[in-house]
Amino acid sequence: MELPLGVLGIYVALVVWVVLLIRGLRTRSFGPFFALGIALLLFLNGRYFIEGIPASIAFFIGIYDVGNNLGLADSETAGGLATCVDNACTVWGDRYTNHTSWGVAFHERFLNGPQLRRNLLYGHIGFNSIAFILMHLQLLRPGTGSNGGRHRLLGRLTFGAVTIGTVCAVWLASEHSSVSEYGGAAAMWGFWSMSAFVYATASMTAVTARRRDYRSHRTWSIRFAGSMWGSFWLFRAMLLVLDPLFRNSESVAILACIWLSAPLGIAIAEFFRRRYDGTQTVDSKPSEVSAATV
Repeated sequence: MELPLGVLGIYVALVVWVVLLIRGLRTRSFGPFFALGIALLLFLNGRYFIEGIPASIAFFIGIYDVGNNLGLADSETAGGLATCVDNACTVWGDRYTNHTSWGVAFHERFLNGPQLRRNLLYGHIGFNSIAFILMHLQLLRPGTGSNGGRHRLLGRLTFGAVTIGTVCAVWLASEHSSVSEYGGAAAMWGFWSMSAFVYATASMTAVTARRRDYRSHRTWSIRFAGSMWGSFWLFRAMLLVLDPLFRNSESVAILACIWLSAPLGIAIAEFFRRRYDGTQTVDSKPSEVSAATV
């Protein structure tokens, strides 16, 4: 069996990422950490448009297969693990035949589902990825001096992209009440709450900018960034830990990530804003906006 080098590369990148996070906490400089996070997001999400949805989901599930099968003999399984047809839902070949239940359901729903469902997933992934990247450009290039016009334009593009991505996410989540592997109705409401956290913080950046309350605008922009990081990266990081711990349960791990990742992301962003940036002031002038202007 050939080793899935891409998955192994993800593991190496995650180790480097943790080192960059520790370095950032010591130096208060998180540029390399954010840059690697964006690169990994593009690598994972870009695969959907290059390899197609089923193959990309199989790669995604393969990231979690190692932890979920850790300590299990070849003949053993657990209550929260499942198999898939021809073991097509992983990139590990026959090395791992037991996979997280939510992963098997994820793969099968998009392998055999209607085209509309796949189009909604493409829309959600594509537009949220655009918003994720533009969000960082906004934070790195505040609307100071001659950059104000460009900043406002990028802000509007960011808000438009996250709007489309969120609509697709809400639409997809409306089907989840019948998917027991996700947690049924609790998963549907959980994904809706995640979308609400993301879109509410994004909307507040627009509201505060239109009110010319640039200090509050900056605060809400950082919270919006936290919601996006939470929904994407904290969600996946939590799964790496919780999936193996709760592999005897079908949906405990995935439900915890669905409900907690976005608010935790906002809380973490707010913590660092207050700790590292609490004394910084922002003039109430259009030229002094330092986060996404809509």
